[in-house]
Amino acid sequence: MTSPYAQDGFAAGFDWGPVGAEVVAGDIVAVVDVLSFTTAVTVAVDRGIDVYPYRWRDESAVGYAEQYGATLAVGRSAAGPDGVSLSPASIRRVTGITKLVLPSPNGSTIAKQLSDTGATVVAVSLRNRRAAADWVAQQIAHGADRRPRVVAIAAGERWRDGSLRPAVEDLWGAGGFLSALGADGLSPEARAAVATYDVVADELPTLLHECAGGRELTQYGFAEDVAIAAEVDTSDVVPVLVNGRLFRST
Repeated sequence: MTSPYAQDGFAAGFDWGPVGAEVVAGDIVAVVDVLSFTTAVTVAVDRGIDVYPYRWRDESAVGYAEQYGATLAVGRSAAGPDGVSLSPASIRRVTGITKLVLPSPNGSTIAKQLSDTGATVVAVSLRNRRAAADWVAQQIAHGADRRPRVVAIAAGERWRDGSLRPAVEDLWGAGGFLSALGADGLSPEARAAVATYDVVADELPTLLHECAGGRELTQYGFAEDVAIAAEVDTSDVVPVLVNGRLFRST
């Protein structure tokens, strides 16, 4: 029996976190983690840096980075003025690297989880939501046998007990992508995401600073990361995950 949570019968769906990504399967999956994994990915790929998503920043991540000859991002607080971390601002400043392992418990974990499913995985943020939607629309138009199913997954954040904290910025990012896609056949969940984006679109830079995630980063001294995340539609890169790396699609 098909799961009632799978949003079957719709051309485009929406859900939250790693479990949602598993249950609401898609041929093309847009992973959205606005503060900050997918924003960091777009900044990196803008600069010609390939990104290797990884679940955790631990000893296994060190070996993983060595395997690909990549730089391993450190924690924000450990990066210093010249280091590179999940902070998009640090990636914008860094020089001399072409490969970056970027661990995070949310967006990066979901991208890594999806890498073995056969789905086409795209990193989407507010910065590239329109470019990503245009690229996905082209994939749909070129579908030979059938229309591919598109799913947007809002990564969310974590409470201290490890449970999912729905993060409104990821809802906006997913809704913004689906709104730009303009697809027919949206699931009720996807329609709700689009409606949420459309109602705040004109206020996004301000609201991104005022939402819980924006306030958290600002409180920790990373207001510049929030400002970068609020650069709506400024990036034309579409990072696609192939063989474990996110790089600019042609």
